[in-house]
Amino acid sequence: MTSVATPEVQTGQSVPAEAGRISLADIAKAHDVRFLLATFVDMTGKPCAKLVPVEAADELEAGAMGFAGYAAGLIGQKPQDSDLIAVPDLTSFTPVPFIKEGLAIIHCDPHVDGKPWPYAPRVILKSTLARLAGQGMQAKVGAEVEYFLVNKNPDGSLSTADARDDSPRPCYDARGVTRMYEHLTSISEAMNGLGWGNYANDHEDAAGQFEQNFNYADALTTADRVVTLRYILNILAEQRGMTATFMPKPFTDRTGTGLHFHLSLWSGADALFPGDDGGRGLGLSDLAYSFIGGILEHAPALQAFLAPTVNSYKRSGAITSSSGATWSPRKASFGGNDRTHMIRVPDEKRIELRSGDGSANPYLAIATAIEAGLDGVTKGTDPGAPCGPGEAREGAHLLPATLLHAVEALRRDPVILASLSGDEAIGEYYADAKEEEFLSWHNQVSDWEIRTYLTSI
Repeated sequence: MTSVATPEVQTGQSVPAEAGRISLADIAKAHDVRFLLATFVDMTGKPCAKLVPVEAADELEAGAMGFAGYAAGLIGQKPQDSDLIAVPDLTSFTPVPFIKEGLAIIHCDPHVDGKPWPYAPRVILKSTLARLAGQGMQAKVGAEVEYFLVNKNPDGSLSTADARDDSPRPCYDARGVTRMYEHLTSISEAMNGLGWGNYANDHEDAAGQFEQNFNYADALTTADRVVTLRYILNILAEQRGMTATFMPKPFTDRTGTGLHFHLSLWSGADALFPGDDGGRGLGLSDLAYSFIGGILEHAPALQAFLAPTVNSYKRSGAITSSSGATWSPRKASFGGNDRTHMIRVPDEKRIELRSGDGSANPYLAIATAIEAGLDGVTKGTDPGAPCGPGEAREGAHLLPATLLHAVEALRRDPVILASLSGDEAIGEYYADAKEEEFLSWHNQVSDWEIRTYLTSI
């Protein structure tokens, strides 16, 4: 999304549809955009797009851009199915001249046979937000996007893009940030030019790992921005001969990459999380505690969306790292300003959901977390008193040990299984795909197996 102003239609200007309506072509031409990346993501978060010249913007807006959905990726289609039609959301228009002069991204909602496609992640999130709005509430979300900058070596191994970045505890190292100055500042300037409010850029806990923060917004805007930022990071890093990766655990001995979400509920301008919490000490309302309770209750199933890859569980299952901490929760706990919990409460207006990783699809992660929280609100779930530093309540859910465990938890949880566009069949489709992903990995013989078993018997 961008805060760039939408142009006014001038008297006598040609308008392709009804008089006075601002078209996509109008917006593009007002910002000297010559080409549009009409973009959506599949369930894995892969960005799919067609490059559309501005001369064809009216056709794009009219629903003339079709995609073979099965070819696009995991999005609920078979080869024989009707095309996915990319319907652009004009409010998501985002010029990216720092990528290519005259280029803009516009996020689209896939439709099939004239209806929003319920397997499409952006459609899924909009469905959840509509349900939330029906209860008189809106969600605001902030996201912390972490990533590694790496090079791929001729033997296939990875190395840190900055060869001097090799300390076991490099977090916040001023020298590491300075050596990556051109990259970090180019990303910062891009975000601020789009009106996102970049406010910090830092070296994270692992060698080669960085985080660049931007202001929170409504849930859909933030999810769009995460997708856009990943694209920007990938392209600008590539232009400097590096690879930006959001892989949760690219190095065995280093801290993994998280994608933390700061969630809050509002009714118009009124924040709904602050309240008289009856002495629990966090300053939260009953609604906020019930929302937390819902997330904790459904935590194992949620991990199928918050930590959706085989590699995710190399991060969450790590015992330690070179820095001495993994920053990844093992149990469904909550507490105050304590980063060991699944849910951290830094202040009374928001909660931080910390069990997501860099591979999470932001639309699905946010949608399912909100659905879990809403289930807690509906049931009046009480999470109990906040846990102390580094503690978890007796009986707290253990988070899944592998992707297969997460899939099994998802199948056992009817609320989360039916949380994707309100259709359990979509949850089953996702679960089947993730089980297949796990078994595909499991069927590969690894170097570890050869080292461990070759001459062990």
